[in-house]
This record gives sequence, C-alpha cells and structure tokens, in this order.
Amino acid sequence: MTDNRFFNRSELIGILVLAVFLVVVLPLTLDVFRLNLVAKYLTYAFVALGLVICWGYGGILSLGQGVFFGLGGYCMAMFLKLEASSVENTKIQSTPGIPDFMDWNQITALPFFWKPFNSLTFTIAAIILVPGIFAWIIGTAMFKRRVGGTYFAIITQAVAAILTILIVGQQGYTGGINGMTDLRTLKGWDIRPDHAKIVLYFFEVGCLFVCIMIAQFVRHSKLGRILVAMREKEDRVRFSGYSVANFKIFAFCIAAVFAAIGGAMFALNVGFMSPSFVGIVPSIEMVIYTAVGGRLSILGAIYGTLLVNFAKTSLSETFPELWLFGLGGLFIAVVLAFPNGLAGIWGDYVQPRIDRLIASRKSKPDGWTDSSVADGAPAE
Repeated sequence: MTDNRFFNRSELIGILVLAVFLVVVLPLTLDVFRLNLVAKYLTYAFVALGLVICWGYGGILSLGQGVFFGLGGYCMAMFLKLEASSVENTKIQSTPGIPDFMDWNQITALPFFWKPFNSLTFTIAAIILVPGIFAWIIGTAMFKRRVGGTYFAIITQAVAAILTILIVGQQGYTGGINGMTDLRTLKGWDIRPDHAKIVLYFFEVGCLFVCIMIAQFVRHSKLGRILVAMREKEDRVRFSGYSVANFKIFAFCIAAVFAAIGGAMFALNVGFMSPSFVGIVPSIEMVIYTAVGGRLSILGAIYGTLLVNFAKTSLSETFPELWLFGLGGLFIAVVLAFPNGLAGIWGDYVQPRIDRLIASRKSKPDGWTDSSVADGAPAE
C-alpha cells in the first residue's frame, strides 16, 4: 500500500535533525570562517537535491549540472559586479562605470545584455528562467528524439565543456578564466563582513529547506510515482499513454533550477564566480556527492554533499596530492559496496534495528515481567 503522507515518521525526524544540525549546532560550534565553508558546501547540496529528482527518481544521469550551477552563479555575479562597478568605485578606469575586466579589454560601453542585471528583480527571475529555459531546450532536443542513458550523459558533458570554453574565450564580457571577482555589496549592503556571512548562511539554509519541501512534494505526488515508473519500465509508461519525454524534460528542468539557485548562493557567499565551477570535473563531483549520500534520498544527498566536501577540505589541506585518488576510490567503493549510498546503509541496517527496538518495547505493557521468573521458577 502506498504511503501518501508528505512526511513519514523517519523523514520527519530526519528533517528535524538536519534543521537542528544546520541552524543550531553548526553556528554555535564553528567560527565564521568554517561556517562560511559549510555555506559553500551547501550550495552544492542544491545540485545534489536536483539530481535526486532527475537521476534518482527519473533515471536521467546528467554529467553537466555544473552548467546550470554556473548560469545561476553568473547571473547573480553580474548583478553584484555592476553594483561594485559604480562610477565612484571605478573612477580610475579609462571608462568609469563598467566592470574592470571590460575596461582591461578595451570595451568602452556596457553590453546590452548586461544592462538588465542592474535590477535585482530581473536578476532573481533570470536565475530561475535562464537555466530553466536552457535545460528545456536541451531536454526537448534530446528526449523528444529518445536520446537517453549514456548518450545523454556524454552530451551534457559536451555542453559543460562548450560553455567553459565560451566563458573563457569571451574574456571581455565574462571575466575569462579569472571569472568575476571583487563582489562587494547587495543593494548597498556589504556582504563581506562576518555578520553578513552569518546572515547569508541562515538565508541559504532557509532556501535549502524550501527546495527540500518542493522536492518532497514532487516525490509524493503522482508525478513522482510516474518518474519512478518511467525509470523502471519506460516503455510501459509510454504505452500507458503518458508522454515520457515531457516528464523527463520536467525532471531535468527542475534539477537545473535547483542547481542555479545553488550557484547564485555560491556567488553571494564566496564573493566570486569563475568557469572552474562550470566544467566537466565539478559536474562529475556533484554526481559523486549524490551517489555517496544516496541518489534515492533527499536528505541523504545533502548529508553526502556535506561529508564529501568536509573530507575534501580536510584531506586536501593535509594530503593535497592524494585527494583526487581518494575521491575516485570513494566513488568506486560506494558503487560496488553500497549502491544506495549513506541512505541505503541507514535504511538497510540502522533503521530496521531501531524499528524492531521500538516495536519490542511497545509490545511489552508497563509493569510487565516474566511470570516464571517472578514466581521463582527457573527461566528457560
């Protein structure tokens, strides 16, 4: 029988534990520098959350989520860069009032496609619409022609490589290999001090929980059940009269929007955006986060993102030359030994024991004792 509750007991406990961990434990135990690192990790959690819907439930493996992460990040960075490039701040340039990298590349006027990003409202809309429309175009071109599986994964990698080359090549308009740096204020509010980093952290956590609720709604809706059926038996879903291509496009687009929100949060929290977060390598790392946490678990993907990034920071500080080998070994170990990741370990080994313990306690009423032992008879 299908459980139609929005949250079952274990999911509700998991949400509360995650909330306490992110909202109470980490802010009270970490300094501002480390808390800002956690905020950086959580930006990737948005990508992992989208991959749970796209890959875990829809069966669509995308190796190019860095594209949408970068699009969202660059949209936010363009707004922040324009605000930091006021005439007063850039009066030493040959052309005041434009970003510094444009002045270095002898561009004398703000390009037309930059001008709308003077508006925060337009920027927020662009963070959602630009990656969503781009994903819709790719999804329509691929899924309507029934391109999927390994071929689709390779195509998404190619798109990530193309976008990286485009960003680096158009240095005068994008900042090139250095990206967009020196992002200072948001509507006049300085985002660089410690107190601003703390506020941005809590804002990001709030956005993450909103995305968790959206993903949970999709998972428990009829749409989520169709995605699972499509993943298992695509032809049967198609023969039942459903448009498989449209469902795949939706799953791909929602994953793209989640990734873009993460990219925008990255630009706000870290203070820069560069093509190094757009290419093939970061896209594959994002898939690893989801695989380690559990591609079928919303909360597992978030915990997996935090765990892998914490390990990356710790190991790269101590053994920088060994980190990539460790990351590859971790992914191989998860695929071979625990294909459902941390969530699978919890669901297969830990949760059943907890349920049996609770059931055994409920089956014994208060004051219950073994009568044979109570009467002095030897226990068998």
